[in-house]
Amino acid sequence: MLRVSFALNASREQVVATEQQAHEIVIVGGGAGGLELATRLGNKLGKKKNRAHITLIDASPSHLWKPLLYEVAAGSLDSYAERLEYLAQAHWHHFRFRLGRMDGLDRARQEISVAPTLDEEGVEIIPRRSFRYDTLIIAVGSVGNDFGVPGVKEHCIMLDTPEQAREFHRRHINACLRAHTQTAEVTAAQHTVGIVGAGATGVELAAELHDTTRELSAYGLEKIDPDKTLKLLIVEASDRILPGLPPRLSAAAAERLGELGVEVYTNERVVEVRANGMLTADGKLIPASMMVWSAGIKAPDFLKEIDGLETNRNNQLMVRATLQTTR
Repeated sequence: MLRVSFALNASREQVVATEQQAHEIVIVGGGAGGLELATRLGNKLGKKKNRAHITLIDASPSHLWKPLLYEVAAGSLDSYAERLEYLAQAHWHHFRFRLGRMDGLDRARQEISVAPTLDEEGVEIIPRRSFRYDTLIIAVGSVGNDFGVPGVKEHCIMLDTPEQAREFHRRHINACLRAHTQTAEVTAAQHTVGIVGAGATGVELAAELHDTTRELSAYGLEKIDPDKTLKLLIVEASDRILPGLPPRLSAAAAERLGELGVEVYTNERVVEVRANGMLTADGKLIPASMMVWSAGIKAPDFLKEIDGLETNRNNQLMVRATLQTTR
């Protein structure tokens, strides 16, 4: 069983008196939950080194709040200016940060393993390491779930990381520059962005792209007519957008998207993604030149039944009301 309640329930006797025997708390994942926990534990326990060592492990050197990634993709947010460096946060709040991606767990030895960190050319920067823990908190968050749909990996961008969001933005800008400088006349819907999934990310991305593309036109790309050159469309398997919200809010959002010129396809399940568009279950091909997949989430694949822990079909760890794992 993973012990996740140390900060609330540990007695003074459980926290040993010497630095050599300090309680080792390892937090994997520096998202909103993991970073906040590391910060609070560091403030409470980290100042006195003989109480506990708090270590935060994340695959990225910096934190950017994930719900803002659609703004990075649209170009309205500078991810470099808004990010928080983990090393600086660790220094200010008395915990340790270690760069790396967890890929294994040995509960018998109370150790996690962290994969080697490589640079852009595949050269190893940091070798494989292991970290011992007395208390382990897994807060790795979620990644996009392609549900095994053919072509998603090859033709879609997911917005799981700032790097992916910046890549989408780069491609979007390149498409606009290409249209602006081409000798042939810019055609209607020459640049079509197809978004699979009408949850918060998909809906917000479509609306934000509508606004930022108008700024490109206003600031010098005058051959780009946002109402004609750019076409935005959303494809959703449910019968309405934002299916997790009350119908009244979904209807209001759909009406606003219509005012912005965003085409919305509901009750359309994408069964294949091709280079030129998305194929739905009823055989309809919805053309698009750029595609984003935001149709669902899952926990990272490495968690699936890791060292005997119980997981569901989306790789999420099954926990009790105390947030301790069931096995």
